[in-house]
Amino acid sequence: MPYEVPPLPYDYAALEPHIDEQTMRLHHDKHHQAYVDNANKALEGTEGADRPVEQLLGGLDAIPEGKRPAVRNNAGGHANHSLFWEIMSPDGGGEPEGDLAAAIDSVFGSLDELKLLVNDTGVKRFGSGWTWLVHDGTGLAVVSTPNQDSPLMTGDVPILGIDVWEHAYYLKYQNRRPEYLEAWWNVVSWAAVAERYDRAVEK
Repeated sequence: MPYEVPPLPYDYAALEPHIDEQTMRLHHDKHHQAYVDNANKALEGTEGADRPVEQLLGGLDAIPEGKRPAVRNNAGGHANHSLFWEIMSPDGGGEPEGDLAAAIDSVFGSLDELKLLVNDTGVKRFGSGWTWLVHDGTGLAVVSTPNQDSPLMTGDVPILGIDVWEHAYYLKYQNRRPEYLEAWWNVVSWAAVAERYDRAVEK
């Protein structure tokens, strides 16, 4: 079954003033749609065409070599953005609770320390990419990936990811990536992140 762009779970303007409506429209309707269209085209006639994107990205070696770069970039873009919309909310911000909060405190010392590390990793990502909080099989870790590479490609489970491609922030923040990253924590849905964490721990 071909991939499809999931509908936003909130209005395009719902994340204002931290993420503007025009950026959300372009990001969701144009950029994400392009990744989906290109992934579906690259996967035509391959055994990966009917695979869930998580399985696909965890086994890219099964994709014919000539199609692999297009699948990596575009299926990765689809998976990354699908997570991105899910972990944001107009009621976001605040602090995590329960097991996730305890794990963050245990690994990073505090939520503030986690934010500093995620932001710093995002600022230092040269060019385009993502900064992530992942579960690496033993616990939480902060990593960065280039372009549309997914942590799934290396066996990590993405829990939280922030898009640091310019298309994610340039209309509002221009070249001020650190300011965008700082503002982003006002829209994080800790409930959605906690659900992802719980699923990762159960595996």
